Amino acid sequence: MILSMPLTLPLTIRDLIDQLRGDAPPVADTVDVLLGPGDPDTPVSGAAVAFMPSVEIIERTAALGANLLIAHEGVYYSHRMSERLPADDPVYARKRDLLHRSGISIYRHHDYCHRETPDPITLGLVRALGWKAALERMLPAAAVLAVPAMRADETAAHVKSRLGLSAVRFAGDPGAICRRIGVLAGYRGGGGLAVPLLLEQRLDLLVAGEGPEWETPEYVRDAVRLGAAKALLFIGHAESEAPGMCLVARRLRRACPEVPVHWLADRPALRLL
Repeated sequence: MILSMPLTLPLTIRDLIDQLRGDAPPVADTVDVLLGPGDPDTPVSGAAVAFMPSVEIIERTAALGANLLIAHEGVYYSHRMSERLPADDPVYARKRDLLHRSGISIYRHHDYCHRETPDPITLGLVRALGWKAALERMLPAAAVLAVPAMRADETAAHVKSRLGLSAVRFAGDPGAICRRIGVLAGYRGGGGLAVPLLLEQRLDLLVAGEGPEWETPEYVRDAVRLGAAKALLFIGHAESEAPGMCLVARRLRRACPEVPVHWLADRPALRLL
């Protein structure tokens, strides 16, 4: 949880990272690392917060005059960055050079973010969907909602409208009456987590970022064939986690009013053609 702690001006990168981590215990082998030209004691001219540190987001951060970019996912296209970047790949090389030329350091806020109680990534999605009042309980990896009865296809339309999506991926019975909904942000739609959640929380529908297509979607398809009215929406990884990072930006802005903090929304990397 972001804490408002006494700080000495000017604020440094370390100060903002400490604010983001709050009083959380250390996370072993964390992916939450600082990359780029700045060391932790560099004063912060401004901070940008985004879901993904894409080249476009880095350029927009530089245009704002900020020297710290806080992103949820990794810079170099994998969850865990290898010790050495590919020497012969121009995309890696040009992105690395862009960071150093711009003077922007990137801090990945992932593990510590998901360790908060409640998880701000899930909570941000629930709020963006307009379902905060329907929140029944927050689990470590999911939110359980009790909503007024609506059809699954009506729920899909609601999700698309609230998040500004052109489409969602759907499995199950479009006419299923949904009163209990589970929300799982990011890559939490796999069968190992989502399928037990359906049973244990007596859910009618799941809204998830993504997961293996041969797991939860196939379970839901078989459930419908066997007479159970169930449904699943995959809305996209970025689309499910960006609202939570927007919430992180708002909290950081309140905790550190001395620093300009900007939320940078991005276009989805994947589009429907």
